[in-house]
Amino acid sequence: MSDVTAERVMAYITGTGQVTRFWHRKLDALRGLYRFAVGRGYAISSPLPKRLPSPHRVFTPYIYSLDELQRLMSASDYCVSGRMKLQTSTLRTLLLLLYGAGLRISEAIFLTRQDVELPNSLLTIRESKFYKTRFVPIGSRLRDALEAYEKKQTRPLGADETFFVTRTGQPVTRSLAESAFARLRRHAAIHRDDGGRYQPRLHDLRHTFAVHRLVAWYREGADVQRLLPQLSTFLGHVHISATQRYLTMTPDLLCHASMRFEKYALPKEIYHD
Repeated sequence: MSDVTAERVMAYITGTGQVTRFWHRKLDALRGLYRFAVGRGYAISSPLPKRLPSPHRVFTPYIYSLDELQRLMSASDYCVSGRMKLQTSTLRTLLLLLYGAGLRISEAIFLTRQDVELPNSLLTIRESKFYKTRFVPIGSRLRDALEAYEKKQTRPLGADETFFVTRTGQPVTRSLAESAFARLRRHAAIHRDDGGRYQPRLHDLRHTFAVHRLVAWYREGADVQRLLPQLSTFLGHVHISATQRYLTMTPDLLCHASMRFEKYALPKEIYHD
């Protein structure tokens, strides 16, 4: 323990990249170690740094507006050329699925033909992020879009083959989908200027689904607190706290939440006046 100097500790914690939340996680782990070491007499003092950098700013996902979603769908007709591996119908259907069902990109591209039960309007997501399989019901419009995409395939899909394929019949990879989406986003002139670390991503469609669902519930006058666990289950989250991280406070969501709170907090006669 005496061989570990403050300089060596700092070099380990800092690493070679920029300061992220992992910097503070490593520091917290070492704090526990040195509390134990000093308490047991294995070290006289702690070599951990006293001055700490500010924590890395929490990442804020991009929430697409309905107009931007429409522009993405419209632009897919023009940004996909014959030289690209991804066909127009594949890219558009993939976007509709990510937004319409709130799937992770990995969940969507790993779907097989047997996982897409169109007669029952049901998707089977197998061993997702938390190694659990779940069923995801879909609406009639999304079902029709998936059915139309399936009919456009040049050959019948086998039960174990991936639902989304390239022009040559190969499975769509995440890198291929993300590069095609980056091209589509630029063509649709969608970008963020709020200082965010990343430009709008394909995964942000899942965040957008969650926020738009919440706004729709507020507009319908639904009991949002009661429905949140259902949204969490639908998204495949183990804990509701994971779903709460998806609920970025957009102006529209803030407005509806504020109106709901006014109705709750103010007497009816004051509110109506």
